[in-house]
Amino acid sequence: MSALDAWQTQNDEYLAAALAWTRLRLERAAKPARAVSGPTALASASPTDPAASVVAPEHSRWNPFRRQSTSASPGVPPPLTSKDLPRLPPPEGASSDPFDEASRRLAAASEADPAPALLLLCRRLGLSDFERDVLLLCASMELDPRAGMLCASAQDEPRIYPTFALAMSLFDKAAWEALSPERPLRYWRLIDINQPGAQPLTASALRADERIVSFIKGLNYLDDRLSPLMTMMPAVTLDALPASQQAVARHVLAALGSSPETREPIAFLGRDRESKRQVAAAVAGAVGLHLYRMPAEMLPAHVGDLETLARLWQRESLLLPIALYIDAQDLDKSAANTVDAPLQRLARFVSRSGGLIFVATRDPLGGAIDALLSADVGNPTAVEQHALWAAALGADAADLPARLAGQFNLGQNEIASIVARARKDDSAETLADRVWLGCRARTRPMLDQLAERLDTKATWDHIVLPKAETALLRQVAAQVDSRGKVYDDWGFRARMNRGLGISALFAGESGTGKTMAAEVLANALKLDLYRIDLSAVVSKYIGETEKNLRRVFDEAEDGGAILLFDEADALFGKRSEVKDSHDRYANIEINYLLQRMEAYRGLAILATNMKSALDSAFMRRLRFIIKFPFPGAAERRQMWERAFPPDTPHGVLDLDRLSRLGVTGGTIHNIALNAAFMAARAGTPVTMGVVLESARSEFRKTDRPVNEADFRWVETVEGRA
Repeated sequence: MSALDAWQTQNDEYLAAALAWTRLRLERAAKPARAVSGPTALASASPTDPAASVVAPEHSRWNPFRRQSTSASPGVPPPLTSKDLPRLPPPEGASSDPFDEASRRLAAASEADPAPALLLLCRRLGLSDFERDVLLLCASMELDPRAGMLCASAQDEPRIYPTFALAMSLFDKAAWEALSPERPLRYWRLIDINQPGAQPLTASALRADERIVSFIKGLNYLDDRLSPLMTMMPAVTLDALPASQQAVARHVLAALGSSPETREPIAFLGRDRESKRQVAAAVAGAVGLHLYRMPAEMLPAHVGDLETLARLWQRESLLLPIALYIDAQDLDKSAANTVDAPLQRLARFVSRSGGLIFVATRDPLGGAIDALLSADVGNPTAVEQHALWAAALGADAADLPARLAGQFNLGQNEIASIVARARKDDSAETLADRVWLGCRARTRPMLDQLAERLDTKATWDHIVLPKAETALLRQVAAQVDSRGKVYDDWGFRARMNRGLGISALFAGESGTGKTMAAEVLANALKLDLYRIDLSAVVSKYIGETEKNLRRVFDEAEDGGAILLFDEADALFGKRSEVKDSHDRYANIEINYLLQRMEAYRGLAILATNMKSALDSAFMRRLRFIIKFPFPGAAERRQMWERAFPPDTPHGVLDLDRLSRLGVTGGTIHNIALNAAFMAARAGTPVTMGVVLESARSEFRKTDRPVNEADFRWVETVEGRA
């Protein structure tokens, strides 16, 4: 038999003895009522009557002005002594009486080690003798089928439920304080009182809380009023954490010392949710507690409901070895001064609760919450991530772990999950490709309202640039791809105090290929490309632009995206002389943006038509500046060669003549596309005449002068497809 089974057997024996002892109390209290009716029943009882020896003296001794015999208060339980046990030792040589026998049996069962559940409850919640007996009386209604009828017989009114008046008549040490909301019975919600209308409190029905009845019976589970709000987190050992996170966990354990039941929370700061959960679970496990997670948004707004939730959680933390992790990552602190603000609700809940509580936020909460300790928790370091990737992928990984650790910023569980899922995938791609796609999917930012995810199609074969600019573009791709080797393997990370990301400026006229170049990089690096919507980011309200920019960078920080700020001069303009508050806040936005660009670990691309409009301090912080010049005749000829897809039917095109048209690559694409539609409508292949007609329309659209001689074309037999 296991230790748990042995304790359950002992607890059942104690509970059976306690119920029998309570039942005999009720039976003897009912005898005078059956013998003599009316208010003089107790007075007419014979002093030698056994019933009178139990009921009449106790009832006569009850005094509503008597104080409790214990000084315990909620949350500060008194030590468990022999006085806490409801024993009535018979005098030596006394005759065998059922009530005396029940008392001896109960006293013997109370000596069990570990103690029965009811006595553990009394110790942890600070119940006095009388309060324990009241709770046992209420629990007997659920556990003893005869208790209801005995209650009706023991009271003047035919009530089949227990009341305070009945309890005060039955048990020793009755005191009025037991009715107080500050005493354990009501403070810990151990009993419910049904007091309709003007009915006196002492005559109102009492009912033991279902969770408490189950605890007394030996069933210990999280209260079902809390379970819908909370999720039990998997156990984590300290040794399973990476070294950097182990250090944080051990620092927290040192702060807790020998008092893990502290009422002051532990504040975990940082951007990564999973890492904070892992460290919290490891700390809780190290002190022998199971960790439950609750989103801060689940805290009720109503003060009464919030107080009940805090009281129930504190009670559960005394009955179960549990700790609480409050996920306040997305907590809105903008309305912190209002009464029902999320931050105020969180602060009140923490201050009114007990036990070990972790509060996880992105940034410090200031003085809103008095924390025992604030610790920054982040993902494993790049070196640790490299080791995790190498261990998960095995010996055949080659340079993939370095590339993955350099590009993506993931936690230990995420790395293991991605590799496991890639191994189960039976698609045609290689394991390396499946892992890379898994990382992209896991780190894809939630930027639907602030950015547009571009469906990238362009490759190196589609873009035409001068050799110098093409070499710079390839250099950008090479640096992004080999960051892990340079920063970690070659030691540059230890010497850099700024961001490890790469920023590039694409400057040139509209249509010269800036967006296409960003697509080429995204395809070459196998990353997602997001074009930032400046109309959604820039706000006229003070502080909103920085808030939106922060969300953009934070969401893309884990490395699965390239950020493209199109028309960046609208956002990255020169800082102006401060003449009023608008100038000051505009400069603050630019300064904030400069700081985030330096700290960003990914690839950020700025595209502008007006390089001269950018702030000089910002230009200095850019890693690459690539100019997209107006294409010359040779570049335009290459663009016309690639303008039509291979499946497009077309005649012989005079590429030399077309290259003499002074247009950009974007305009060439528009001309080719419109020519294809014109030919499709006419039911003919794309001919030189159709292309020139499309070019004439494009020139007129942009108000450029049109020389008809440049667009005249006479079709010949050789010119047809």
